[in-house]
Amino acid sequence: MRNKIATNLLLASCLAVLAIGTASAAEPTLKGELKQGSMVVGKTEPGNRVEFNGEEIKVAENGYFVIGFPREADSEYQLTVIDNEGQSHQKTLEVASREYNIQRVDGLPQETVTPDPEAQKRARADAELVWKARQQRSDMTYFSSNFIWPAEGRVTGVYGSQRILNGEPRNPHWGFDIAAPTGSPVKAPANGVVTLVHPDMLMSGGTLIVDHGHGVFSTFIHLHRILVEEGDYLVQGNVIAEIGATGRATGPHLDWRLNWGQVRLDPELLLDER
Repeated sequence: MRNKIATNLLLASCLAVLAIGTASAAEPTLKGELKQGSMVVGKTEPGNRVEFNGEEIKVAENGYFVIGFPREADSEYQLTVIDNEGQSHQKTLEVASREYNIQRVDGLPQETVTPDPEAQKRARADAELVWKARQQRSDMTYFSSNFIWPAEGRVTGVYGSQRILNGEPRNPHWGFDIAAPTGSPVKAPANGVVTLVHPDMLMSGGTLIVDHGHGVFSTFIHLHRILVEEGDYLVQGNVIAEIGATGRATGPHLDWRLNWGQVRLDPELLLDER
């Protein structure tokens, strides 16, 4: 009788360990802040599938994946892991809201607020080139590394801020601005591959786009000089360009932007404080 009880206890213990192991295998690890504008890196068991708000997203062979929350993200999102046995495990992600700097400027001449038709045509052509450069969903997982500051200087602009000109809301500022003298070095914040080099776009001037994998792209604008070419492989810390004031810029600075697909994210949230 005692041996039977011991056997049953051992069996129950083994089943409990198995259940814990199954639950932990289905529970992905997440790195990043759950807040508006944030990029979050996840890792699950290799072979699992992942859905984000009902849409299947790319998962690397090693289990890494990435998700992102837009500037006006909802308060809750659903993350679902489908394991190798077809079982679904859902997790609710609670996303913190943020307050953004909103400035109102009235009394401006209308030509300052609305570009002329020729400028609008050129801006649309530039936007098409940028859109095409961000379409690839490569297998690289460099997005999962720790990002470093791409330049040294004073922070002069932040993600999400917005101006209302003559009562008309303009597009929010999507970048993270670092002011420094013209010619100051710009470094690759993470490994990646160059997908676009353009010396003179109307609004952004010298423009460089780098693919970090799974739809995560860094964009660097207002550059004085670009030191790499399309197709180049970059290693974190490589000097890739020089800060400038090209395009529609009021002074020399780096404007660094981050995208996950069409979702515009806040690159500052990836950085350690200095």
